Amino acid sequence: MNYLLIDDDTVFSSVLARMLVRRGDQVITATNTEEALARCDQSIHRVVLDLKLEQESGLLILQQLCALQPDIKVVILTGYSSISTAVEAIKLGAVNYLCKPAGVNEIIGAFESSAGNVTLEQAPLSVNRLEWEHIQRVLNENAGNISATARSLGMHRRTLQRKLQKRPVKN
Repeated sequence: MNYLLIDDDTVFSSVLARMLVRRGDQVITATNTEEALARCDQSIHRVVLDLKLEQESGLLILQQLCALQPDIKVVILTGYSSISTAVEAIKLGAVNYLCKPAGVNEIIGAFESSAGNVTLEQAPLSVNRLEWEHIQRVLNENAGNISATARSLGMHRRTLQRKLQKRPVKN
């Protein structure tokens, strides 16, 4: 199988690439949109895409990849998961959405599960998790614009930036 790994964390990409190569797969890596689109050709079957690259959104890259090659399978991998981004990723064509850290077996399994198969927790969410989900939804509605999101939420932009830099709580 041919993989394209798109992640700005070069250490993570190289470790995952080595694991996939050991399994007999071929792997190409990219750290931004330009590299990803240049390296995505008909030989690429699967893409592991980070949701948040340095200054780019993985959701925008997802749209471009799906337009370029409609049959490609994409799994979104993120350290900043939220229900709204998971739903948006599946709507845009991702076959699955995983939270970091994810092992190679989990990533490969995500490609083999049915499209749009995102497992969301059934237990009630904590107040902190609800806040995170609400912020992510409003951020998504404002197309990633932090200033507009801060205004919509009635909070200072710097406060919002600090909250976004933290990893989301599990529950």
